[in-house]
This record gives sequence, C-alpha cells and structure tokens, in this order.
Amino acid sequence: MPSRRPIDQARERLHDELCRGPQPLAELDAYEVWLRFIRFGSQRYDTADTPDADGLLFQYGTYAFEGPPVFTLDLVRQFEINDASGEHDHYRQLHCELLYELTPQLRTLGHFESWFFHDTDDELDHWADGLGRQDVWTTVRRLHPREIKVYQEHV
Repeated sequence: MPSRRPIDQARERLHDELCRGPQPLAELDAYEVWLRFIRFGSQRYDTADTPDADGLLFQYGTYAFEGPPVFTLDLVRQFEINDASGEHDHYRQLHCELLYELTPQLRTLGHFESWFFHDTDDELDHWADGLGRQDVWTTVRRLHPREIKVYQEHV
C-alpha cells in the first residue's frame, strides 16, 4: 500500500484543492466546489484501521446557528483520532460550508445527509456520482453563496 499523508496535512490539502486554479474560491459555483472536495476526498490519510476512521459527509439544510436562518451546504471530511493506546479519542472534522440567503426554493429542499467511509464496500466515485444527481444542484447553481467557510473542529 502506498504511504498515506499525515492527518495534520489534511486542512492544508483541502485549502490547496479548493483554491487550485485562477478563479478565487469565493467565485466558484457550488458544483465546482463539490468536485474539488471529492478530489480532496479521494486522497488517503494515515488513519486507524477501522471502517469508520475516514469519512465524507454531504449534508444540507436550513439552520440558524449564527443569527437568521440560512441554507447551508456542508461538505465534511471526518477523521477518527485515537489515543496512545489505540482507543477512540475524538473526531477531527474539516468543513467546507457554502452559506446561502434563504429563498423559498432552498427552504423546500428540506434537510439531507449522506455519509461515505473509505475502507468499506462502498466506492467513492459511485457515492459522489449519485449525490451529483441530487436536485439540490439545480437550485444552488442558479444562486451564489453569500459566504464559503472552510474550518476544522474536534468533535
């Protein structure tokens, strides 16, 4: 098996993938961000040898975490972090959130989430292709996110 990158490099790699090319991140359309996120998601990292140690999450919905409700399309990479004895300690999540002013069309999309985990019987391309056909893309392609946030958290 080829060597895998240290998890500590994942945030920088996500940033590099999202900012690749001449167009600034803030000007990308949502589907292009999704394609870049999937390229990042295909890169493997040095994780524990368990089926849920390296996962991708695609989720969207209307939330009011920091003020008035906004529609959030959240692309997440989650790594399981173990302690020195190999036991679960926490998860590290890298988020790429696209935030939209709430419109009636976005509100009608409701909430959705779908997980993919490396080292399972699922294939990343199959998962990503299926999500690429979701109705959400038709709606968000006509809109520009008011903000794109890239951040990391421990959960």
